[in-house]
Amino acid sequence: MLLCVGDLIEDVVVWLPGPIAIGSDTVVRITRERGGSAANVAAAAVRAGGSARFVGQVGDDDLAHRLLHGLSVTGVEVVARFGGRTGSIVVLVDSEGERTMLTDRAAATELATAEPEWLAGVDVLHLPAYSLFVDRLAESCLDLAAMARERGIPVTIDPSSSALLEEYGVERFKALLAEVRPSVIFPNADEAALLDGDGPLPGVGLIVEKHGPDAVRLIGADGVTEVPVPPVAGVVDTTGAGDAFAAGFLVAWTAGKHPVDCVAQGSEVAAHVLRGPGGDAWQPA
Repeated sequence: MLLCVGDLIEDVVVWLPGPIAIGSDTVVRITRERGGSAANVAAAAVRAGGSARFVGQVGDDDLAHRLLHGLSVTGVEVVARFGGRTGSIVVLVDSEGERTMLTDRAAATELATAEPEWLAGVDVLHLPAYSLFVDRLAESCLDLAAMARERGIPVTIDPSSSALLEEYGVERFKALLAEVRPSVIFPNADEAALLDGDGPLPGVGLIVEKHGPDAVRLIGADGVTEVPVPPVAGVVDTTGAGDAFAAGFLVAWTAGKHPVDCVAQGSEVAAHVLRGPGGDAWQPA
């Protein structure tokens, strides 16, 4: 089982046909989707044939109950705490499918006091770095990571955001990685550049460096392996593709597959998301 800790929020996806008319009206298409990196990974893992548990805090409001129900029906085991208001992200998707996110995480950052029972039956603890950038949630996640290490449960981390990584502090984040000692991290090209990802990082077992449609780079103690990824036709939205990739990779990894084969499964799962709107979209091949 994969345990994901962090955000369950609403993605308000705004489809832009072209440039925004600043100070005037721009006709767009808007969809509302269930989002949050941790929730996305959990849902994609189940759809990829694995099992997953999500832990997070949501507001005590109607939106939270709708999002929780939607996550539960995918087959994810949900552990939720309630308090405050449920967060939202406005996702601006341009005509090329690239996205820009305006984030209000609200209650998601308020999860406090990790519980040992969250780790029951867990094979891997996955932490988006969104869960490590804000103090209260970060403290809970670091405590949980320490519990996981004591039980021999591997921890994996997605650096999540180059902008937030810079705001948090690159050297501070590298020190955090050395402390947590994740078995795998999943940076994209921008995040890897900040982390000096051309070689191993202290405390990190394997770097799975994503480059969009280009080859994935596996960086470990034995050197660098480039793994080509198949092209994806009909890309609609890149939101959540990295989460889906991590989910597919980790489902294969926990089954004992070689990292090269894990990349293939991660790419296959990501392709399902790339063909639909929002981070939790799942489209047939």
